[in-house]
Amino acid sequence: MELSCGFEKIDTESGSLLKNSASMSCWGATAGSERREGANERKAPAVLQCANQQVLASTVQRARIFSTNRRASSDRLQDQIAEGFMQRALMMAVGLLLATETLLAQAQLSDAVKTFVRVDAPLVALEHVRVIDGTGAPPAEDQTVVIQNGRIRALGVSASTTAPEGAKALDLSGYTAIPGLVGMHDHLFYPSPHVGSHVPPVYTELAYSAPRLYLAGGVTSLRTTGSIEPYTDLSLKKLIDSGLAPGPKIHVTGPYLEGVGSFTPNLHELTGPDDARKTVEYWAEEGVTSFKAYMHITRAELSAAIEAAHRRRLKVTGHLCSIGFREAAALGIDDLEHGLLVDTEFVPGKAPDTCPPQADRNQALASLGVESQPVQEMIRDLIAHHVAVTSTLPVFETWVYPRPPLEERVLQALVPAALDDYLSQRAGFNNEKAIAANSSDLKKEMRFERDFVKAGGLLLAGEDPTGYGGVLPGFGDQREVELLVEAGFTLVEAIHIATSNGAQFLGESDHIGTVAAGKAADLVVIHGNPAANIEDIEKVEIVFKDGVGYDSAKLIDSVRGHVGLH
Repeated sequence: MELSCGFEKIDTESGSLLKNSASMSCWGATAGSERREGANERKAPAVLQCANQQVLASTVQRARIFSTNRRASSDRLQDQIAEGFMQRALMMAVGLLLATETLLAQAQLSDAVKTFVRVDAPLVALEHVRVIDGTGAPPAEDQTVVIQNGRIRALGVSASTTAPEGAKALDLSGYTAIPGLVGMHDHLFYPSPHVGSHVPPVYTELAYSAPRLYLAGGVTSLRTTGSIEPYTDLSLKKLIDSGLAPGPKIHVTGPYLEGVGSFTPNLHELTGPDDARKTVEYWAEEGVTSFKAYMHITRAELSAAIEAAHRRRLKVTGHLCSIGFREAAALGIDDLEHGLLVDTEFVPGKAPDTCPPQADRNQALASLGVESQPVQEMIRDLIAHHVAVTSTLPVFETWVYPRPPLEERVLQALVPAALDDYLSQRAGFNNEKAIAANSSDLKKEMRFERDFVKAGGLLLAGEDPTGYGGVLPGFGDQREVELLVEAGFTLVEAIHIATSNGAQFLGESDHIGTVAAGKAADLVVIHGNPAANIEDIEKVEIVFKDGVGYDSAKLIDSVRGHVGLH
């Protein structure tokens, strides 16, 4: 077993420090430890973790020396005593390290963040709650979930799983608990209101409102899946992790890897494979944990980016147009966004490394059957190459007038200019031809996702708060679950896709994604039963992240009239 301490590691078998000596400054180790992939849980400051780990190493080393000295005396009994002392010392040191980190993590929330906290106790019991655990198992009625120091300590039938003495007990009869949603296409930006027909679209970073809405909607972990302000995203992640701002655990994706032809000035256009490689290398060093290829990237650029990312054990996804899905799979891509509706390999006469005109794409899609041999072969090819697909049904739904239903909470959240722009553009889809075509496309995408999962593919869930607007952080993730059910998945299957599958792709299954003893207490408490009435998924009241219960209504109220600007 090894414990990482920045640029050094502690071998708990030998008690020695690997690579560097114990005299290395913890302050120097902090920079490395802050950049480790997967360090998304709220933790003690890296310098204190490092200090504790050095204490652990010192304790183990002393015990080893003591054991060695006693062996030299050839006294077998003393050897056994020494070994027992070493093991007890190791266990005590590990316990001290974990306890210190837990206490520090609980004490980190700022006063500003605490105003959104509804439940904050070291020991909590959620009693008489229905649990949908994210594994795909049927809902379990009348359960008690015990949370201790940020983790799930116990889970079972309320009759036999009693609240421990001193626990803060919540009677949740009539409520449902699900795992925290893992949003896999959850940007921290939103379309800026249009200012003219000849002005290219731009996007606004929502560093204030997006994290609050995601958390309020039940998203406890997310991947940004493309950043327009990656430094802002990285800094925001640090603020949230340190308890200075409310929000989910963020896995930051680097800036878009776009080729020549970007439709928005927000994006850098790559100049070739070397630029793609350098971009990945630079942002990997800055701390991003994944990359996203975009519509005009060339095969050579994508190949270079994938190679550079994989050398660092980082993954690459893509919203592609210039490259077909099967081409991307052959190059080693890990994930593909949006599904069938953006795959251009079925456009007749498509030129290599070229994104076909929208009209050609629409025509090809209109005549394409999901059940056709080419599409089914593409599905099998993706699965053979272990390529995941991210479902983003909410953004496609916005083109099917009059869907989605206008919700008061959405209208109230938007700044006036963004609201006017959304309603104006929405009305533009109110014509018979557009409704028929876009409705057909949405149904095809739903069928594709069902077939992909049935064949064994890993389907992820996100929302994509872009398009022409109307898909808001958090609210869109809830809508994604509803649309997965409309697509033909059961509620428990949809929850599994929106939680466990995302955790699996992120390599976080040991910590998040399902409701199980030992995992992080990332839970969404819903008033009602979404298994009986899917719309209850929107009735989120409390969102637990690492055992702290946030008040969903307060988070939503704090961003009224801000989305689209702040």
